[in-house]
Amino acid sequence: MSMKVGILMGGPSDERKVSLATGSAVFDACVSLGYAATAISFNKNYKAHLKTMKQQDIIFNALHGGIGENGKIQSWMEKNNIKYTGSGPTASALCMDKAKSKKIALKGGIKTPKWEIICKNNENIALETPFVVKPNDQGSTFGLSIVHQKKDTQSALKKAFSFGRIVIIEEYVKGRELTVPIIDNNSYPILEIKPANEIYDYKCKYTPGMCEYVCPAELDSSVEKILQKSTEHLFRNLGCQVYARADYILDENGAVNFLEMNTLPGMTATSLVPKSAIANNLSFKRLIDKIISLSI
Repeated sequence: MSMKVGILMGGPSDERKVSLATGSAVFDACVSLGYAATAISFNKNYKAHLKTMKQQDIIFNALHGGIGENGKIQSWMEKNNIKYTGSGPTASALCMDKAKSKKIALKGGIKTPKWEIICKNNENIALETPFVVKPNDQGSTFGLSIVHQKKDTQSALKKAFSFGRIVIIEEYVKGRELTVPIIDNNSYPILEIKPANEIYDYKCKYTPGMCEYVCPAELDSSVEKILQKSTEHLFRNLGCQVYARADYILDENGAVNFLEMNTLPGMTATSLVPKSAIANNLSFKRLIDKIISLSI
């Protein structure tokens, strides 16, 4: 009998569209692998999905953003004895909180841009421009702005606060955007991201032709080693499981700067982790199979 795999997708977050794209790609891969695949379009009503989810051998979590990444759905599935892919509740919550994960990086001697946390009742910013303004617990660059002049601060804060209650102000570091996928605590080929815009924003991520990807990235072996070791250290110390993706900036002085760890990276055929897997001779279908096998 074929293994029953439920693909959890959709959800109520701002990343619903991205989640549906990931879920659809994973569903097709599961069917191709011979699994008995069930697409589960999730909404806020947990109980409505409980019976279907408990009938599966495992749930492939493709629920980007919000409850899918902050540990809530993972905690609920564990309470109901439902197996699922990826990291558990604690690591998911920790990585979703950009400030907390940056503190873990610093403890491990990993450089990260200076930052401060801003709440609605206290919007005093000590950092000098330019800086990045973004929600502390959002993905897909929702609510992100780069502020070059102080006069643009309020509009950037308004945008960020529309996506979350807590905002992180981060030193803007100019340099090369790099990302390191990691599977089973082993770093995969590093990608360099060359966006058409100033930053790798939502438009660049999801609009064909708006970004160039180089994989493997052309790097000195010493820099490559730092990126790999940093990613493996963070994966362990943040408590991640199965797979994740760490994002960095290689600044103009050649220093590696950690930005964030993503425990639920995009999984469409054109997403970053699959691109890296292909460079490691692992097809998209086999990548999905590997994630399921490591999670079961």
